[in-house]
Amino acid sequence: MINLNGQIVKEQDASISINNRGLHYGDAVFETMRYGNGKIYFWKDHYLRLKSSLKILKMESSENFSSNFLKQEISKTIAAQASLNSSYRVKLLVWRKAGGKYTPFTNEVEYAIMVEALASLTYPSNIGAYKIGAYDEHLVSSGELSTLKSNNRLINVLGSVFAKENGFDNCFLLNEKNNVVEALNGNLFIVSGKTIITPPIQEGCLNGIMRKQLITIVKSDTEYSIKETSISVMDLHNADEIFITNVIQGVVPVSRYNEKAFEDKVAKILLQKLNDLVTTN
Repeated sequence: MINLNGQIVKEQDASISINNRGLHYGDAVFETMRYGNGKIYFWKDHYLRLKSSLKILKMESSENFSSNFLKQEISKTIAAQASLNSSYRVKLLVWRKAGGKYTPFTNEVEYAIMVEALASLTYPSNIGAYKIGAYDEHLVSSGELSTLKSNNRLINVLGSVFAKENGFDNCFLLNEKNNVVEALNGNLFIVSGKTIITPPIQEGCLNGIMRKQLITIVKSDTEYSIKETSISVMDLHNADEIFITNVIQGVVPVSRYNEKAFEDKVAKILLQKLNDLVTTN
């Protein structure tokens, strides 16, 4: 069951206009969230990012499109599932209403909410071997639009095809300055000594929710310092450790990049602190 503009319908019965602007122009944004323990993890950050994205894209949500309204709609969608589960992946998709070509007829929005059951309340710690490559056939633009979770994800799709063809679990993405920006499905962190480094938002990486949580954890509850600065391909080779973050998997340690194997000590420490955070708050 999915939620389409407030109506709970079977997935096979859900329909949108063939003139949907998300389909035609990528004129849509989304939030991917993790639900567990009866709550959406880091909901406030998700909601504020969504509202900021709508403002940047000049989409106009009604006064009813509030934090409480959306939380209720997500809860309603979860309650409608045939088999209730304790943990879910939630996707909230928002698009500008149909009409117009590049110039829209209206800036008002519609939405859909989809959920998918997850195996555990906590972030997984048994990722296993995780081999990553670099995808540089197309580059991320270091501009504000690249930081949004919009429907324009072609580079992520092509990078995923490349990863599958070459036996990688994931790939790094580079920007036009040949700096490493992020992974296909998450933000990038490297460890060098007692310093944890992640690219600044200005490099074109996603303004990730888990990125924000990890920066806060490192600053307040570890012996490591955090530094937001550009990362080169050589920095990857010289790193002691590399890990990727997103709201569904939490912290994913990279075990191998090219021919180098990496530790996962810091990733395990941060993952435990992250799981403590979501299970106690």
